[in-house]
Formats: sequence, C-alpha cells, structure tokens
Amino acid sequence: MDVFRSVPLFILAALLEIGGAWLVWQGVREHKGLAWVGAGVIALGLYGLVATLQPDANFGRILAAYGGVFVAGSLLWGMVADGFRPDRWDITGALICLVGVAVIMYAPRTA
Repeated sequence: MDVFRSVPLFILAALLEIGGAWLVWQGVREHKGLAWVGAGVIALGLYGLVATLQPDANFGRILAAYGGVFVAGSLLWGMVADGFRPDRWDITGALICLVGVAVIMYAPRTA
C-alpha cells in the first residue's frame, strides 16, 4: 500500500467532505444562503471523486477507513472553524479511530 499517496488523499477527502457538510450547515442553519449550500454540494461531490483515487481497489475498505479519518477530521474542523474544544474522551476516541484506519489500510495482507 502506498501510504505516501493514500494519506494525502484521505486528508483531501476529509477537507472536501467535512468542509462541504459545514458549508451546507452554514447555508441552512446559519441562514447564509443557497450559494453556501451550492458550494457545499460541489465539495461533497468532489469528495466522492477523490475517494476513487485511493490506490486500494476495495470500496468497502476505503470508506470504512475513511470513517476514522472523518471522525478525527471533524473534531479538528470544529476546533478551527467553530471554536470547539474537544475533551480528553473526544481525543481518545479520535486516536482509536485513527489506529483503526492504520489497521484497515496498512496492515500486511497475503495475496
């Protein structure tokens, strides 16, 4: 598995999906308008495209691993964009998720 290709793709996917969902949230919940919603929908579509660029060909594995990246990335996004301060349990949970990502994506496999 090409970790040096895979990790940046996971980060980009997280930025697009979390950012897209945040833009939709801002457009609807914070009444910023349809332009924000539209930008969010575009970002979410691009997330789907980026996920296809992962070197592993297994859809289920990619999306399962990405779930862990999404958990950690969402907490980081909340810190940067909304002033959220995770507690030790949030951080512990995110770290557990990232260990899960590493096991799912990068554990040695037999052919």
